[in-house]
Amino acid sequence: MAELIVDQISRTEKERVTLHEISFFMKKGEKFGLMGETGSGKTTLLKIIAGLIQPTTGSVTYQDKRVKGPDEVLLPGHPQIGYLSQHFELLNNYYVEEILEMHNKISDEAAGHLYKLCKIDHLLRRRTNQLSGGERQRISLAKTLISNPSLLLLDEPFSNLDGINKKIIHQVLADIFNETSLTCIMVSHNPDELLSWADRLMILKEGKLIQMDETQSVQSSPVNSYVAQIIGKE
Repeated sequence: MAELIVDQISRTEKERVTLHEISFFMKKGEKFGLMGETGSGKTTLLKIIAGLIQPTTGSVTYQDKRVKGPDEVLLPGHPQIGYLSQHFELLNNYYVEEILEMHNKISDEAAGHLYKLCKIDHLLRRRTNQLSGGERQRISLAKTLISNPSLLLLDEPFSNLDGINKKIIHQVLADIFNETSLTCIMVSHNPDELLSWADRLMILKEGKLIQMDETQSVQSSPVNSYVAQIIGKE
């Protein structure tokens, strides 16, 4: 049974079509890799799924209920869908523990374990303006997870990080997925970050879904040279 159904989603911005009737479904616990060149519509698609952007046409259904967009609700976003931006957005000059407490929907024991998984338990008394980029990213991830989502949308989680912090966040995510059954869509430009992780791959170009299949099938049979280039086979 499908946990997430994306049905004929399109988006038009200032008379420019940024997404063209995208449709797919996900089962509980599946991991999707979303790839495409810059401007192909990846972030727009994630934000529509999360309820943060209104689709022009089509619908998103999550756990048998339609996800409403910001034109329909006062506070946009779905409580069971966690969206992590690539920009590490944290309120400035707050203690880390204050930020996390604002979003916490799990027990103190579970929260403490999550902080250790995210390697931030030593940062709780640090102010947000005293953090490195890698620390901000891990805290943003913890902030997303502590709201107890069942669907996680990761938009370029390794971007803007140096090599050491990329390795750390790789390990953090590996530990999290080893311990949970989260359904997840992850965006990345780097095929090495997705090919060994994703159950299925979706490739976008200019807002159109070019290929979607099991990761091994996309690797062995890319539909065209664009897909081959995106997954690193050219």
